[in-house]
Amino acid sequence: MPQVQLSFFPEGVTHINANLAFIKENDRITYFNGNMPVFAHDSDDHRTFKMITAQFCVTGNTKLVEISRAFGVPEISVKRAVKLYREEGPEGFYKKRKARGPAVLTAAVLSQAQQLFDEGLEVSEVADRIGVKSNTLSKAVRAGRVHKRAKNKDAIASSKSARSAEDSSAPMGMGANNTMARIAASVGELEAVSPEFQPALDVPNGGVLFALPALLATGLLKFTERYFQLPKGYYGLASLFVLLAFLALARIKTIEDVRYCAPGEWGKLLGLDRIPEVRTLRKKIQHLSQDKQPEQWSAQLCQEWMEAMPEQAATLYIDGHVRVYNGHQTKLPRHYVARQKLCLRATTDYWVNAMDGQPFFVIHQAVDPGMIKVIEQEILPRLEKEVPKQPSQGELEDDPLLHRFTLVFDREGYSPDFFLRMKKQRIACVTYHKYPNKDWPEDEFKSTLVAMPSGAKVEIKLAERGTRLSNRLWVREIRKLTERGHQTSVLATDYRSDLTLIAVEMFSRWSQENFFKYMREHYGLDKLVDYSVEPIADPVRVVSPRHRQLDGEIRSAAAKLSRRLAKFGAMNLETTIEPDSVEAFMKEKAELQDEIEELQTDVEGLKKQRKEVSRHIAIDELPEEEKFSQLSTRSKHLIDTIKMVAYRAETAMANILKEHMSRSEEARSLLRALYNTEADLLPDHEQGILTVQLHHMTNHCSDRAIQKLCDELNET
Repeated sequence: MPQVQLSFFPEGVTHINANLAFIKENDRITYFNGNMPVFAHDSDDHRTFKMITAQFCVTGNTKLVEISRAFGVPEISVKRAVKLYREEGPEGFYKKRKARGPAVLTAAVLSQAQQLFDEGLEVSEVADRIGVKSNTLSKAVRAGRVHKRAKNKDAIASSKSARSAEDSSAPMGMGANNTMARIAASVGELEAVSPEFQPALDVPNGGVLFALPALLATGLLKFTERYFQLPKGYYGLASLFVLLAFLALARIKTIEDVRYCAPGEWGKLLGLDRIPEVRTLRKKIQHLSQDKQPEQWSAQLCQEWMEAMPEQAATLYIDGHVRVYNGHQTKLPRHYVARQKLCLRATTDYWVNAMDGQPFFVIHQAVDPGMIKVIEQEILPRLEKEVPKQPSQGELEDDPLLHRFTLVFDREGYSPDFFLRMKKQRIACVTYHKYPNKDWPEDEFKSTLVAMPSGAKVEIKLAERGTRLSNRLWVREIRKLTERGHQTSVLATDYRSDLTLIAVEMFSRWSQENFFKYMREHYGLDKLVDYSVEPIADPVRVVSPRHRQLDGEIRSAAAKLSRRLAKFGAMNLETTIEPDSVEAFMKEKAELQDEIEELQTDVEGLKKQRKEVSRHIAIDELPEEEKFSQLSTRSKHLIDTIKMVAYRAETAMANILKEHMSRSEEARSLLRALYNTEADLLPDHEQGILTVQLHHMTNHCSDRAIQKLCDELNET
């Protein structure tokens, strides 16, 4: 392992890593490689700072976290700079942003619109007068190209009690105060209402607005107009997606729970008079979930996430998550639920996550064919197209040990033949050894300090050997020795990486289990979005009920036979029998022998019957009483994708907070408190600025951490 030689660096430098350091003198930052200065720029030249640090990361001289730690900048800012460098190179930091010339809103049209705004007209009225769409004009207002006259420049922020009284007496239902726009929407004269924030005090859950920049950066509204369309109506596409993300962050786990939220108060967070009622929200979600729109949008987001962080996509965790179904719409097949240690009616979702637990995508399975088939038939075709930075065909041909990316999974995916098929496709697999041999000598193990994806450093004892599997495939076997002396065996077809990296990949797999647990508890991952069922159209094969019945009868009879044979053997080992009990003993032995012969005949007959019955049959060949439908997954796929975006946004915010908290593991708890904290909304319509003033948290430490988060949000 290379040693850090501090003596080769000039005095007073701050180390980035073992090879790089910097010093700040006279408002200049100079970077050193050893005692050699390699670059310098003014301390206030932020563009050049982002360019050179991104270059260091891209060329492999340092890591994102090292830049973040050395300069005290958020990791998300470094990630953005690295993405810009990869896409556009150094010149991307200095070029002027391209601006499309006005196509509809020309200078003359804008001048006419400004005159109408000065007369006090609303956006919809001005749009009708000049013949443009309301959405187009609203964007121009938000961009400051035209200025809408404030209704009341000195408007007083409303109190919660005043809003409650006003909402309860609204003419069109609880909180529905925007009467004219709602009437226009009802007759098809409104595309969608434009959000317009009003000054308000003590708005419940106002803290979720702090997550809006992270949600947008993660891709909440990206590609939505490409894949989704809504008919004319009061609520627009952006408002619905932001509402669903806010509900997820505020831990409103089901659509039904919205009926217990104050609609007017939630509307204030969206710049609307109120949010839609449950029935309307359900209809909107169903409309957005038609065809394959949610799947296409989710796939596009997944590709964006992978391209933004290609190092995360190089190692992928795959695991099945069992969702228990307690309804009565259909009788789903039974699955073993490990967390409840029961066989329950359920369906299985297969998730693909990064090493830090952040999700990429999910595959819903009506009938679970097993992890190996799902990987080969559903997951692998996507990964081959979407994983970035894969070696070229020429590089693969030149290096027979090079792999394209790595899949990590549990013992369910253990199969020597599967490992061989993946090796032929140049995909590395890492999993637990299902059938390890005897323990290795403890003197083979060496203590190694490894860095986990969470940033924690752990000392573990590792050893490695080559192992030949049953199909003659040579793989790497890496074992970890615990303090109690237990040896955990890991198999890998990654022939290039260091054994510590493979150990970290395998033993960090709990990040995915923690993701499932967190999403179930806080985001309602297992909750149904709708209660409809759909027929299974695909030619799916299932286990034959008759075969399953015969298999159970054979096991039962074999167990009885085993007990009788054990009893018979014990009787034969009797050495002393009283003379007066010989007759009773022989009678009991004869009866037991007859019973054993009868059971042997039964087992043989049942096995013969089982051999004549196919193990798997097509689903449409099931008896009528055994047929089942699948739960509708269209709406759920849309909601699950929005929850993925919300989780990623929360993770980005947690990473910022961790740098300013003594107990970094409590970052998510603080964010949950933030999302449920009241806030004051103070809009400045002339400047196009919404000021969100958060109420104080429960202690000064939390206030200081949230203040750092606010500084980062205001900066970006």
